[in-house]
Parts: sequence; structure tokens; C-alpha cells
Amino acid sequence: MEQVGLAATSEVTLWSLFMQAGFVVKLVMLGLVGASIWTWAIVADKWISFTRFRRQLDQFEQVFWSGQSLEELYRTLSDRKSSGMSAIFVSAMREWKKSFERGAKSPIGLQMRIDKAMDVTLAREADALESKLTSLATIGSAAPFIGLFGTVIGIMTSFQAIAGSKSTNLAVVAPGIAEALLATAIGLLAAIPAVIAYNKFSSDAGKLTARMEGFTDEFSGILSRQIDERQNARQAAE
Repeated sequence: MEQVGLAATSEVTLWSLFMQAGFVVKLVMLGLVGASIWTWAIVADKWISFTRFRRQLDQFEQVFWSGQSLEELYRTLSDRKSSGMSAIFVSAMREWKKSFERGAKSPIGLQMRIDKAMDVTLAREADALESKLTSLATIGSAAPFIGLFGTVIGIMTSFQAIAGSKSTNLAVVAPGIAEALLATAIGLLAAIPAVIAYNKFSSDAGKLTARMEGFTDEFSGILSRQIDERQNARQAAE
């Protein structure tokens, strides 16, 4: 009897449990495995993109505060695909140059247009940082319930086996219970990393957005002073 029990135990593997599961439980397991793979794909993508984005912010701040001419920096960045602070800088300078080329006379209107251009670009960059995080939140909240659905189906299979065999022997109910536990485990395997990653990247996105907001306010002040200087020079010339 002990040899039979050992042989039966050695045959119980994750693959055998999956193959013995019903169609619905298999579908649940495959969906959860797919969600887990998608979660780790998002984690890898966000880790790389956030690292690159942070490096770009550091490089831009170093160049911006080095004392280089704003016009020269704008000419360098205007023809490139920019992101983060450089995108905010380019949008503000583009509006600045357009307004002066068209002979803008209202400093208040010019300041409002520049601030609006930077705010729009800032919102676009923040949305890019937060993209795909909704998927992590969805997986983190839904995966346990999907796994629970598989658990319910597995338990129902066990009860059906009991009713069909008219026996409560462990060998009769074990397959269904094992399917239920496996579905629950896969659901947690998908949900836990998704929740941790969502919290981590949401915090990082908030910090990066705050850095861009700080730069936006500082650059708005710099442009405001230059607008006042040009306005005073124009009034003195008149």
C-alpha cells in the first residue's frame, strides 16, 4: 500500500493537474498564466523606459543649468524627438518664438500661451509615464477573483465526483481540490507581482512628473523675467 501511495504521489505534477482539469478550469489557468506573462512584460518595459527617462531628465538639467544660451539649446533640440523636460522646453520656446515673430504686444497673453503650451506637454508626458499601469491595476485586482472562479469550478467538480461515485474517499475528491488550489495559486502568482509593480511604478511616475512640474514652474519664471525685460526695453525705445 505504501508503494502504491508513493507511486500515486510521484505522478501528481503541475502539468498532470492541468491536463486533468476541466475545460473551464484550463481556460482560467491559461488566462491567468497569460496575465502573469503580460505583467512581467510590462514590468520589464517600464523598468527600462523609466530608467531611460530618468537619465534623460538628468542630462537635460545638466545642460540647461550649465549656462548655455536658450536659443542655442532650442536649435539643438528642436529637430530631435524630445521627451520629458526637453519636450516642455521646446514647446515653450516654440510658442515664445512664434509670438514674437507675429509681433505679440501683450506680455500677459504671451505668458499665458507659454504656460498653456507647457501644461499641455507636461500632461502628455505624464500620460506616457502612466501608460500600461492601468493594466497592472486591472490584473492585480481581477486575477484573484478569476482564480477564485476556477477554485469554485474545481470544488464543484469534486462534489460531482462524490455524487457520481457515492464515495467520500480522498482519491475521488483530490483531483478537483487540487485543480481548485492550482487555479488559486496561479491567480495569486499573477496578482501579487502586478500589485507590487503598480505601486512601485505609480510612485516613480509621480516623482518624475513632480520633477517636470518643478522645471515647468522654474522655466516659466525665467521666461516671465525675459518678457518683462523685452517689454521694458521696448517701452524705453518708444
